[in-house]
Amino acid sequence: MTVRADLQGQVAVVTGASSGIGHHFCSVLTENGATVIAAARRLDRLEKVVADGAAAEAVQCDVTNADDVERLIEAAKYRGGPDIVVNAAGWAKDTPATETPLDEFRQTLEVDLTAIFSVAATAARAMSDGGSIINIASILGLGASWPITQAAYCAAKGGVINLTRQLGAEWASKGIRVNAIAPGWFPSELTDEMFENEKAMGWIKRNTPIGRPGRLDELDGALLLMASPTSTYLTGQVLAVDGGWTAR
Repeated sequence: MTVRADLQGQVAVVTGASSGIGHHFCSVLTENGATVIAAARRLDRLEKVVADGAAAEAVQCDVTNADDVERLIEAAKYRGGPDIVVNAAGWAKDTPATETPLDEFRQTLEVDLTAIFSVAATAARAMSDGGSIINIASILGLGASWPITQAAYCAAKGGVINLTRQLGAEWASKGIRVNAIAPGWFPSELTDEMFENEKAMGWIKRNTPIGRPGRLDELDGALLLMASPTSTYLTGQVLAVDGGWTAR
């Protein structure tokens, strides 16, 4: 089933757009009428996103660099936006907590939490007529990661969820809605290794009530709900799209 929304005239910014969920969301927003600016560090991949018709413009951007973030939002302002911002950039490493160097922990928080705040705050300053900010969190922000050990990632994504609540409340009077999607197990660069491992895939299937990992198109409804005027009374919320994982 194809989910549709009317996003004509909307300018959308998507970070982490060179692969996985970010790339997919560029396509979905474009198909529904938005003018999409795709942002990521890897310019060669971004140019392919534009060449494939999934985005109107590519902006090379390291989301941990404040100057890059300002330049990204300026590109959206030039086109009359931003109206929609999707924070999909992310990074993760599986390391037991007692073996995690502080630099690695800090780097994970910098990419997965601090950068989300930076992009959201910079975009919000440019949203004079309101807009929608959609943060990509994770089911690992709603509970522990076990037996996969990702203390830093869990801490960051838990922070994203509560940051979403705070910004949703703080900016509501300005007409800026801030919500989060917490995906379960979906194909992406962060999960490639697990999906290629038969034992890991069996574990995902056994522990997901629906009995399988998700397809990227199964995130479309949540994205379009939060991006479109349908959700004008929805802010500060997190929606787990996880096949029942967090309901267990």
